[in-house]
Amino acid sequence: MRLRLISATDIARALPMSDCIETMKLAFADFSSGRAQVPQRIVMPVATDGAGGTVLVKPAHLPGRALGAKLVSVFPDNSRRGKPVTPGLLIHLDLATGEPNAILDGTFLTAWRTGAAGGAATDLLARADAKIGALLGAGDQARTQALAMDAVRELDEIRIYSRTATRSVALVQQLQSQTRCLLRTVPSASAAISGADIVTAATTSSRPVFHGDELSDGTHVNGVGSFTPAMQEIDITTVGRARVFVDSIASAPVESGDLVEAIAAGVTSPEGWVELGRVVEGLASGRVDPTEITFFKSVGLAVQDVAAGAEILSRAEAEGLGKSVEF
Repeated sequence: MRLRLISATDIARALPMSDCIETMKLAFADFSSGRAQVPQRIVMPVATDGAGGTVLVKPAHLPGRALGAKLVSVFPDNSRRGKPVTPGLLIHLDLATGEPNAILDGTFLTAWRTGAAGGAATDLLARADAKIGALLGAGDQARTQALAMDAVRELDEIRIYSRTATRSVALVQQLQSQTRCLLRTVPSASAAISGADIVTAATTSSRPVFHGDELSDGTHVNGVGSFTPAMQEIDITTVGRARVFVDSIASAPVESGDLVEAIAAGVTSPEGWVELGRVVEGLASGRVDPTEITFFKSVGLAVQDVAAGAEILSRAEAEGLGKSVEF
């Protein structure tokens, strides 16, 4: 069995952020239309001598296009160990035989496609004249969110806030040469979101990271960090003020603490939400008023990983990227 091993560097070369954003739009459309086969992911909490974490197994099938599964862990304390918070790998399978034919760096791919998902939502929902971005968090997920924001809007600046100030500074230093807009650190979440047109939260917080009453009218908000009912980056006020868009209406109300808490408080209901894939397909409206607040909540879909993986593999084979090995 021959496998192509595709590294983080290969992924970024094969599928630049702007291309990955378009791939995510198609993946969302495939999911919402029912063209994609995406079973509910397996989520296994893991208790260890340390803080522990979560292991997720996520398969997906795009008939005629892609087949595969991602194995990913989320161990928040890894940041203190100098290790990735979301380590993993994607196994791509041959459509005809089911044999593995590629292994991709799932740690990087998770962050890359999550950034692209936020970019897709921002492109579809944020005001066209957006100039100020705010980013809460400074980890691997935050890095790709900044790149995606910069890719879809001609911003003047992105303000970055993290509870650990040194991480914000490091992120600005790492990314400034890769973005068109100015990146700068700010001392608080309030300073980041005040007057911002786009606000993205990319943390593993169990408590809201900003106050929704501080959002300006017309703001677009992305929540991409929380993925369990016990996690909550976005407060009830924000959800209550916003039109809510999700990647999956089936998964979001049970997997996202941001929405679980808001449902319990009676400020929102899944019946009023819109899947982003329906916006892509023109079956539902995106932003309808320049003053409305829009909120995209992503819990992550295996179809995103598998769709991106198939596109990356195709380009890697054509461009000679990665390493082909006999296994």
